[in-house]
Amino acid sequence: MFNPNFKISNKILNNLTEIAEIKSIVDRSPVLPKQEAHLRRRALIKMAHFSTSIEGNKLAEFQVQKVFEGEKIPAEQKEVLEVENYQKSITKMEEISQTKNNISLNDILTLHKILTKDLVIPEKNGHLRPNMVYVANIDNGKENVVYTPCKTKEVEFYLNELVDWTTNNTQTTHPIVTAGLLHYQFVTIHPFTDGNGRLTRLLTQLHLYQRKYDFKKILVLDEYYYRNRKEYYQALDTGPTFYSRKHADLTNWLEYFTDGFVEEARTVKENLQAMGFAKELNMNEQIFLDKDQVKMMDFVSTVGKITSSDVVDILQIPKRTAQAKLKELSDMKLLQMNGKGPSTYYILKK
Repeated sequence: MFNPNFKISNKILNNLTEIAEIKSIVDRSPVLPKQEAHLRRRALIKMAHFSTSIEGNKLAEFQVQKVFEGEKIPAEQKEVLEVENYQKSITKMEEISQTKNNISLNDILTLHKILTKDLVIPEKNGHLRPNMVYVANIDNGKENVVYTPCKTKEVEFYLNELVDWTTNNTQTTHPIVTAGLLHYQFVTIHPFTDGNGRLTRLLTQLHLYQRKYDFKKILVLDEYYYRNRKEYYQALDTGPTFYSRKHADLTNWLEYFTDGFVEEARTVKENLQAMGFAKELNMNEQIFLDKDQVKMMDFVSTVGKITSSDVVDILQIPKRTAQAKLKELSDMKLLQMNGKGPSTYYILKK
C-alpha cells in the first residue's frame, strides 16, 4: 500500500493556513459572471501554455490563445497538436470533475488518450507503457540516465495503489497535501511512454477541482513550475530509482508544492482585488446565474465557444429550450452571438 513518508512542517502549516484564508476571501468575492469567465479563460490558456512549455513546447502564450480560438498559426504541427490536445483534455477533466468525486484508472487512461492523440503510436496512446523507460538528460551529446521508474509489469499495480490511497484519504488528509502526494507519486511511477508530466499536472488540477479547492478555477499552478523548473525537478528528485524512493521523506517536496500553491493563490486574490470585486462593486450590477447557466458559462470558458447543440448535450434539453437559454445569456451581455442559422455560435462578450 502506498504509505507516503512526510511530516507537516511549520512551513507547510503556515502555507496551508494562508491558503485557507485566501480561499475564504476568493470564495466570498462577488465576481461578476462575465469577468469570472474571462479570468477563467485566461487561466486555462496559461495552464496549457506553461504545462506544455515545461516539456519543451516553444509556442508563445499569444499563440496558444490563437490555438484555443481555433485560428491557424505558423508553427510546427506537433507543437500545435500538443496544445489542441491539452485543451481537449481540460474539457474532459472538467466533465470528470462535475460527475465524479474521485479519480479512477479509467479516467487516467482516457485523459492520456486525449492528451497524446496523434503524438504517439496507437499502441501507446491511452495505454500503460508496454516496455521499460528511463528519464535521461543530454549532456554534451551523451544521454545520462537520471531516473529509472518501476518495472513495466508493476505499473498497473502501483497506479491502482495510488488511486485507492487518494480515494481513501479524502476525509483524513488536507486536499492540498493529497494533491501534492498524488502529483509526486504519479510522476514517480511514470506509467506512460510519453505525456507523464502533462498528465500529472492535469490530474493534480482534477483532484483539486473534485475537492472544491479550485479557487474559482483561475488558479494556475503550472506557471509556478515553469518559472522554477530547476527547483521543480529537484524537489521531485528523491532518488535515482522508483525503489530507492519508496521510503523517501516527502516533506521537502510538499514544502515546495505548498510554496507554489500559496504564491499562485496570492495572485488570484490580487487579480480579483485589482478588478475591484470586494468592496467597490455596486451590488445592483451583480448578475446571479442558475445552475444551468453556470454550466454553460463553464463550457464556453473552457472551449471558447458554445452552440445550441452543445447546450442540448450539456443540459439534456430540447434544442428550442437550448436556444432560449443562449439568448438569455446574450441578453444579459455575457455572450455574443456570431454567425447565422445552423452556423450560429456564441463566445464570451468582450
